[in-house]
Amino acid sequence: MHDFQQTWPWLHSDWLQLAKTITQQRIPQALLITGNKGLGKFALAQQFAQSLLCFTRDSAADYCGQCQSCRLFQAETHPDYKIIEPEQAGKSITVAMIRELTTQLSLKPQFESQRVVVINPADSLNNAAANAFLKYLEEPTERTTLLLITEKPTKLPATIRSRCQKLLISCPGESVLKAWLEQHNAGESSETVMRLSQGSPLLAKQLSDRAILALRAQCFSDWVSVGCAKTSANELAGQWYKLDRDELAFLLFWLTSWVMDMITLAHHRQALNVYNPDLIEDLQELTEKLDLKSLYKYYDFLLRSQKTLDTPLNKQLMWEEILIKWTILNNRE
Repeated sequence: MHDFQQTWPWLHSDWLQLAKTITQQRIPQALLITGNKGLGKFALAQQFAQSLLCFTRDSAADYCGQCQSCRLFQAETHPDYKIIEPEQAGKSITVAMIRELTTQLSLKPQFESQRVVVINPADSLNNAAANAFLKYLEEPTERTTLLLITEKPTKLPATIRSRCQKLLISCPGESVLKAWLEQHNAGESSETVMRLSQGSPLLAKQLSDRAILALRAQCFSDWVSVGCAKTSANELAGQWYKLDRDELAFLLFWLTSWVMDMITLAHHRQALNVYNPDLIEDLQELTEKLDLKSLYKYYDFLLRSQKTLDTPLNKQLMWEEILIKWTILNNRE
């Protein structure tokens, strides 16, 4: 199976399940692939798509990598393989994109075999696009497989979900994840990144990057400093605002995890199931000074802020509000 099993060991059983649909000629017309961020859902969809399109796949349904179809697929020029995704991260898949797709699917495929479409993330379909896509699902074209990928299946209309077969990708066991992280040089930070990633290998790998770990340490120090009124909330918000989108997403994720750990420690001082074991002493010290009810409110506010990260709202104002609320929380009489 080429190097897929070595690269994505936790996806082996999921791949076998998909391969079985090929060998038994029970290929799904529409498949909804779900699971947490960082599990390799798109890679699995790619593996399945190339195997479906391959002219000379083996008895285990694995693609050959040598035929004309495989060469076109690897060159990202296969005429019967389409990826539908937003033009920018956080944007929607529009009705115009779906209408263009359905027009293409109404034509004969280039090769007399299968045709595959990946929609990623499927939950980015806006209302009009979802309605247009549903109409296609009600009268699909032959020899076409649709692979819908999402971390948030409940954001898809129930009418679309009901017309799809479903594959839920689970997080790997701790031993598999730890071995994979060590193989990818996560180093001494492996316990922390394993907790923060909540079992998602690709997210853990991102979090284990030295630059990301250094940014996390600096942001925690700055956040504590703002809480002690040693640093201006507005000044720090201006610095954070200059981070790129991925760094901002990580930062908001870290803030939420720090506050969640503080709530956990407020209930159980010796709690072991925290997301940030390397910061537990600092978080315990902070927790002792803060009101639990106010911490819960701040946590809820951070969760709401996560939903606005990809909206047009002024991000500097968002960070100012996050940091000002944190300052007030720390200086409440």
